[in-house]
Amino acid sequence: MGRALMTTNALATLIAEIEADPSLEEPGRLLQRIDVLDRLEADLPDVRSADPHAASIDLALCERARDVRARLEGANRAVYRSIRCGIRCGSGATPLVGWAEKHRAAGDVTTPVHGEHYDSLDVLVGGVLRLSPPGPAVGELDQEMVPYQPTPARHIFDLMDRVGLTEHDVLVDLGSGLGHVPLLVSICTDAEAVGVELQPAYVESARRCARTLNLSRAAFLQQDARETDLSAGTVFYLFTPFIGGMLRSVLDSLHVQAASRAIRVCTLGPCTPMVAEEPWLKTEDAPVTDRIAIFGSRGRA
Repeated sequence: MGRALMTTNALATLIAEIEADPSLEEPGRLLQRIDVLDRLEADLPDVRSADPHAASIDLALCERARDVRARLEGANRAVYRSIRCGIRCGSGATPLVGWAEKHRAAGDVTTPVHGEHYDSLDVLVGGVLRLSPPGPAVGELDQEMVPYQPTPARHIFDLMDRVGLTEHDVLVDLGSGLGHVPLLVSICTDAEAVGVELQPAYVESARRCARTLNLSRAAFLQQDARETDLSAGTVFYLFTPFIGGMLRSVLDSLHVQAASRAIRVCTLGPCTPMVAEEPWLKTEDAPVTDRIAIFGSRGRA
């Protein structure tokens, strides 16, 4: 009962704060709403799982919690709809990039770029893209394939800021999963973006999102990265989608491409040290595994 009472008290305090600040429902306070909803969810599960007949459970408080959550979620959905409408009409990059800049400014203290955790920017991107989870349709992975997880959104915006993609670029995401990187690149830059993914369910979800948002510069190939024609790519991205011999094979294919033209290879996660050892690649910064590393080819081999 002590834990339930403590949770109820915390929930009551949080709800009082929300109810005392009507400006929280304004469109410009999206990131704050996401944070508040996260705090709300942290307290609600314990209250729900407790005995509803226990004296420590305030049913009226739970009803207030559901009401404020519904209002905040509704305000968020309105912002997501507005951004999606802008994307379909060709002007969606401005508000989306603006929100990423606000997130970055707030993150200088609390949410650094480094790390593979997710945060409020991922909630925003998820609300805008509305990618359908593939569920049980995903097939069994080869032993050298790494289980899929999406690139945290702040890393994608960090990549776009640092690489400086132009209309002359084609970014190829090798192991693109649900397609977050190609989709955001096609929304926020003038570059073309291609996702290469072996799982058909992931590819179909990404294609459906691209069609819905009218993203003509985003394409998704259901292929093994080892067998993909990489000749159109100028920038290649890997969030450690595979390891061992499979990674070796893909790096060899990229080396072939670098023999005829300049390319860039961007990595995140455990594959970065292996890529850093490639003699045909160079980087200006010391590569780390918890921020995207950017490598450039050294010229024709």
